[in-house]
Amino acid sequence: MTADWPWADHFDADGIYLATATTGVPPRATSDAMTDILDRWRRGRVSGPVFDPIVAESRERYARLVGVEASTVAIAHQASALVALIAGSLPDGAEVVVADGEFTSVTFPFAVHERRGVRLKVAPLAEIADHISGDTALVAVSAVQSANGAIADFDAIEAAAARHGADVLIDLTQSAGWLPVDASRFAYTVCAAYKWLLAPRGTAFLTVRADRLEAVVPFQAGWYAGAYPWESIYGLPLRLAEDARRFDVSPAWFSWVGTRASLEFLEDVGRDELHRHALELEAAFAQAAEVAIRGQAIRSFATDPEVAEIMAAEDVTASVRAGKLRLSFHVNNTVDEAVRVGELLRGRISD
Repeated sequence: MTADWPWADHFDADGIYLATATTGVPPRATSDAMTDILDRWRRGRVSGPVFDPIVAESRERYARLVGVEASTVAIAHQASALVALIAGSLPDGAEVVVADGEFTSVTFPFAVHERRGVRLKVAPLAEIADHISGDTALVAVSAVQSANGAIADFDAIEAAAARHGADVLIDLTQSAGWLPVDASRFAYTVCAAYKWLLAPRGTAFLTVRADRLEAVVPFQAGWYAGAYPWESIYGLPLRLAEDARRFDVSPAWFSWVGTRASLEFLEDVGRDELHRHALELEAAFAQAAEVAIRGQAIRSFATDPEVAEIMAAEDVTASVRAGKLRLSFHVNNTVDEAVRVGELLRGRISD
């Protein structure tokens, strides 16, 4: 057992894996659950209704993680498709404030509505609140920026939006799972689960505050958005769920099996403990690398030409985004790993 962080013993990743911001690695319980359901599928031992309680439990566990009621959570496949629901529901000519360099799953769904007058107002992340005005219908920003791990100022954004009567959409894809966020503060949040929630690709969540349910058009409505899905698979009239399930998309069954297992694992660790550990890892790395501590689970650096070869030789997996090395510290990592990588990169990286 790993003495300083026993949760790391639940993972089987080769080498030192620091690429959660690209794709999370599953705990063993998740990969075992996926193996089991695929075996059952191979033997013809699965049917659609079997997955309904799995989706329901995933919804409930995610709701607890982000501090909302399960009735305000919808499920789908990708974050961008959920952002598109909000974008499509905006009135013609609406102004949307976004961060400069924002991940395009947040911005593109709004940009495609330019032909009906939807306008994107781009501002530096640290100045988002200052650019919200009486003309702003919505602020759309990631809680944590994908490229460099910068964290949005939730308090300033929320206060400015409230002052001007604007709604706020927060993308939790790079934050839920390590950074405690109260999603109930915002009109909308979205989250792709395959990164910090350690789920298979193909599951995502939307939260819609109860007072905004009627403001969003369920453009993707299908049978699974019905009040009683197995009774709404044929014929009219329209009979959608009264709560956020009206925005559900028919689930990618097997991916939800893994999502439930990973959410259970993360809930066992605990939200506050996940946050504490991420910050401990980043601080240990920064001290060893002799760079500033930022209080971020994602760090981004310019590097010298030898870094890629050095990391490959030591079996360290990371990623490159916006032309820089990107490191992600999560539940699968130990302090010893963070220190080791910091020592490897000392003198070879810069903010």
